[in-house]
Amino acid sequence: MWTLRRAANPMSWNYCHRILATRSCSAKSDIRSGNLVSTEWNGEQGGCITAGNISPNSTSNGIFFPKMSSLGSRNFSSHFGAKSSNIEDNSENEFSDLDLPPETFKVSDKEDSEDGLSEDDIPAVDKEVDKDEDADHSLGLLDAEKDTNVEKALNKKNATSPLFKILMEVPRLSINSALDKWVEEGNALGRGEISIVMLNLRKWRFYGKALQFVEWLEENKRLEFTERDYASHLDLVSKVHGIHTAEKYIQKIPKPLRGEVIYRTLLANCVAAGNVKKAEEVFNKIRDLGFPITTFSSNQLLLLYKRVDRKKIADVLLMMEKENVKPSLFTYGLLIDIKGRSNDISGMEQIVETMKAEGMEPDLTIQAVLAKHYIYGGLNEKAESVLKEMEGDNIKDNRNACKSLLPLYAALGKAEDVERIWKVVQAHPRLDECLAAIEAWGKLDNVENAEKVFEDMMRSWKRPSSKCYNALLKVYANHKLLSKGKELAKRMSDNGCRIGPLTWDALVKLYVEAGEVEKADSILQKASQHNQIKPLYSSYMTVMDQYAKMGDIHNAEKIFHRLRQIGYAGRMRQFQLLLQAYINAKTPAYGFRERMKADNMFPNKSVAAQLAAVDAFRKTQISELLD
Repeated sequence: MWTLRRAANPMSWNYCHRILATRSCSAKSDIRSGNLVSTEWNGEQGGCITAGNISPNSTSNGIFFPKMSSLGSRNFSSHFGAKSSNIEDNSENEFSDLDLPPETFKVSDKEDSEDGLSEDDIPAVDKEVDKDEDADHSLGLLDAEKDTNVEKALNKKNATSPLFKILMEVPRLSINSALDKWVEEGNALGRGEISIVMLNLRKWRFYGKALQFVEWLEENKRLEFTERDYASHLDLVSKVHGIHTAEKYIQKIPKPLRGEVIYRTLLANCVAAGNVKKAEEVFNKIRDLGFPITTFSSNQLLLLYKRVDRKKIADVLLMMEKENVKPSLFTYGLLIDIKGRSNDISGMEQIVETMKAEGMEPDLTIQAVLAKHYIYGGLNEKAESVLKEMEGDNIKDNRNACKSLLPLYAALGKAEDVERIWKVVQAHPRLDECLAAIEAWGKLDNVENAEKVFEDMMRSWKRPSSKCYNALLKVYANHKLLSKGKELAKRMSDNGCRIGPLTWDALVKLYVEAGEVEKADSILQKASQHNQIKPLYSSYMTVMDQYAKMGDIHNAEKIFHRLRQIGYAGRMRQFQLLLQAYINAKTPAYGFRERMKADNMFPNKSVAAQLAAVDAFRKTQISELLD
């Protein structure tokens, strides 16, 4: 662990008081350890990794780090591999969909329109998806020791059930009656069937229906709930109704079953919501109750601070070191991405070597992250070497790498390799591979090929996901093809696709790139007023960035205020853009330091430079006389 912190931040060497022995880490999936998956979250990066020096039983920046007594394992997931065009700290979209789970079956034509969330409403850049996709399995709805047949069923890639298909077809108002009918007809509804249904509902992000299903099970006493069953219920309550309602639900859980898994689940959802204060409270609650802090909980803190306060990352690593908490593959991947985004290639490579020394090899996701940072760092030869490793001896036998390779080869400008990889999957493409191909051809400025992939999808799938439309919309936005974008959006609506945050985000960018920022602002305003789901943080940043470039302080302040109203507050990026609006308008920003302090935000190096710039516009007595 000491070598890990050293790699993460060489400046922290002077703060080390002892060196711990090198530990090996488990890179196995934590399906059986009950760790949460499928957490989504938006947030902002800020600062950098700096030296930290805390004791295990002291408070650091408001966080109490307790002693650890037992460890969990954490499967590395798909956070890494951002699609941003640069690696600076002010990019919002930290993670990409380079490692989306493959489409293993087609969903019914009917969408879960009553749900608060659907799969199309949650951007891949903000999802943490377990590679095994067994979301509810890992939450504990399956007890493999009691039902080995279910274990085998869930290990099948296309695990589904007749009941799942029924629940997909019926509206939410009819779910209870459909379940009653299922039981009345004498159909089985054991833990195995329940687990497969929950697996698929979660996989497709039908959280509303999944919650209603669990509530029906609990009310009708169809299942003897364990702690992990309650944790699954809690997770769904949080996703559908929010953290506050989830906290109330915990009080309904029998006290003997309010264990570490319950609070770990709440912690993950607090991080998903970007609620720093509540996440810290829950972390401390776990310690106060005497529960062990697992590797999973530590990783949740790292995820949180990667977005909101990187200076605390060193503190978390030091805590893990002193308390013998083993870093997982996910931990290493997170740190590798942070170093890459800081353009610290040598530091990134040092972390990779530390990871290998502890017995873990980079998986496809980490390799994609490495390649991406090499590309944006101008190290194309190193990037190509990593891509060849990803391909393996025969790309046809290593198909899972294709979806990552397509946009990466495009970023290198290698159209021939994009064509070669696409031919491998073209005969029977998966959804994520089609999306990657559209993105890749768009990067190569080959709009015609991107459109061809899209039209092939329209013919192949009876009712394609709105993700297909969103992917092409982004290509049109990047190439300022406003008229084509409008036509595609209308076609999307005519075909009955659900319009959600990803579509709004694409439309906002489409109009901004076409120079119609007021129209983009209007779309964003209407979307936030007439829908229960709030637009993406990146959508607001796109509009605010344009206002900042224009020196339009009034509208920049308006977007800043909207962000606070809908819960996107206390993030460095929005302060940076607002300051830039003042700078471009050559107007002093009075009391700006106090505004930041009120949100518990403190200037990093770039913001300090901006503050100094706006100070230069302050009027003096002589300037007032001369004016």
